[in-house]
Amino acid sequence: MAGKLQAEIRQRKPFVSLEEETYLNLVRTADALTRELDLLLQPYGLTGTQYNVLRILRGAGADGLTCSGISERMLAFDPDVTRLLDRLEKVRLVQRIRSTTDRRVVMTNITEAGLELLRKLDEPLDSLLKQQFKGVGRERLRQLVADLEEIRSR
Repeated sequence: MAGKLQAEIRQRKPFVSLEEETYLNLVRTADALTRELDLLLQPYGLTGTQYNVLRILRGAGADGLTCSGISERMLAFDPDVTRLLDRLEKVRLVQRIRSTTDRRVVMTNITEAGLELLRKLDEPLDSLLKQQFKGVGRERLRQLVADLEEIRSR
């Protein structure tokens, strides 16, 4: 019996392997979830990557982070975090401060405007996530998290 994905993408031949079908399902699902997040963020003038940076900086607290520190914590690889920070700084959601003891070090902090924007997004995002995973029981979600972590840790 053909799976749902095979019908969605109108693929006539069966998948080469279960691993291929699993991978393609992950990509298709991640894209669907991301598109919904993008629609939520669009009225606020943010992309998903910018939102991720703001959350990282909120979590870092008053100390802030260097550009490489932000890169290490990103959910998805972004080769140009500096330009991303430039855009966020331009709209005053982050600020960068050069170290007085080592001029090579630049710390980035979230501004009060950035924190306020995240506070506005906290509830709508929580509601979106609950809607996206509605109908999947807590135990199945825990198992999915464990399975995904195991796949990444190989």
